[in-house]
Amino acid sequence: MSRICEITKSKPTKGHIIHRRGMAKKKGGVGRHVTANTPRMFVPNLKTRRIWVPELKKYITVKLTARAIKTVTKKGAYATLKEAGVI
Repeated sequence: MSRICEITKSKPTKGHIIHRRGMAKKKGGVGRHVTANTPRMFVPNLKTRRIWVPELKKYITVKLTARAIKTVTKKGAYATLKEAGVI
C-alpha cells in the first residue's frame, strides 16, 4: 500500500540534504562551502488506526497522519471520514 493519508491526502515528497563544510566568516573562518547535495524523502507521519464510528456501529481501519488523528478527535469520526470520502 502507498504512504498516503486517507483524510489529508498527504504523501511523500522529494527534497535534498545540503552538506556544508567549513566555519562561518563571522566566526573567524574562511566561509561555508557546499560539498554535497544528497536526495532524500520527506514522508508523512502515518499511523494505522481502527476508529469506532458510532453512526455505523462498526470499526473502520484507516491510515492517518498524526494531524488527521487530531482532526478526527476534534470533528468526530463520521463527519471527518464522510468529508474525506472514506465512508
